[in-house]
Amino acid sequence: MNYRRLGHSGLRVSEIGLGSWLTLGSSVDAGGTRALVQRAFELGINLFDTADVYSDGACEEALGKALRELPRGELVIATKAYFPTGPGANQRGLSRKHLVASVEASLRRLGCDHIDLHQCHRFDPETPLEETVATYADLVRAGKLRYWGVSLWTPRQILRAAWTARRLRAPRPVSNQPEYSLLQRDPERRLLRASRWLGVSQLAWSPLAQGVLTGKYAQAAAPAGSRGADAARSPFMARYLGESLRARVAQLEPLARERGLTTAQLALAWCLREPNVASLLVGATRVPQLEENAAASGVVLDPGLLERLDALFARA
Repeated sequence: MNYRRLGHSGLRVSEIGLGSWLTLGSSVDAGGTRALVQRAFELGINLFDTADVYSDGACEEALGKALRELPRGELVIATKAYFPTGPGANQRGLSRKHLVASVEASLRRLGCDHIDLHQCHRFDPETPLEETVATYADLVRAGKLRYWGVSLWTPRQILRAAWTARRLRAPRPVSNQPEYSLLQRDPERRLLRASRWLGVSQLAWSPLAQGVLTGKYAQAAAPAGSRGADAARSPFMARYLGESLRARVAQLEPLARERGLTTAQLALAWCLREPNVASLLVGATRVPQLEENAAASGVVLDPGLLERLDALFARA
């Protein structure tokens, strides 16, 4: 497993991280979660990402129980806050009140005394940015957090956060979470360039486009037991299941086979060609899936192949 610096910080994270949306604490039971977390650590994965709202907190609880068996000093535990955690008017957003409450609740569910990376799950237009940045500074000083980042913020929003932190002499954000894959290349328009300049790394989620880039959905019917066949999870991937797109994804398999890779490994290695991507957050329900994905770390694709992929999945 290779490791990359997270933004302008000295923190190093594994090129493959274990995500948990729609898996841990929901479609994966406690035993499966423990097996995935243990194997991830054995494979060199040190980044474990979750959020307070995933499965209404059950995800943090399941992940926390599994992580307690591992050496805390070797783990990078990341979670998020923003979305409603209750019916109250202040149980949402990035206000000081909600951020502090969310962090305290996450610490209890995760069963640890600090969070390595806490992230703003979305931008909050109703809370002054100065309040959010100052709250993160206080939480870092209190020892409850080590670093903070954002998720799905625009380049302008990230820039404002960095400038606000500088003005307040507060810690700057070190990371952003965008959706990024061969099928979702929007971050290449402005986000990556701005982030490089600001010292912010990407923790890319859905690098396999909800599993479509594994090649398992080349046929019209989703395989039994897959995410595409699950009524609760398939709506998130519907935009990637058009006939034309599936036909292009099918062309990845021979390209990968020529280089001794699986289709998933080729798609992940393509994302990792970008230096501003610190880690790819993969979701897995089975240990073999995780092992296959982890093997993409360190794979270098030749220029000719990159050109073919760029033509096949040209940015819209």
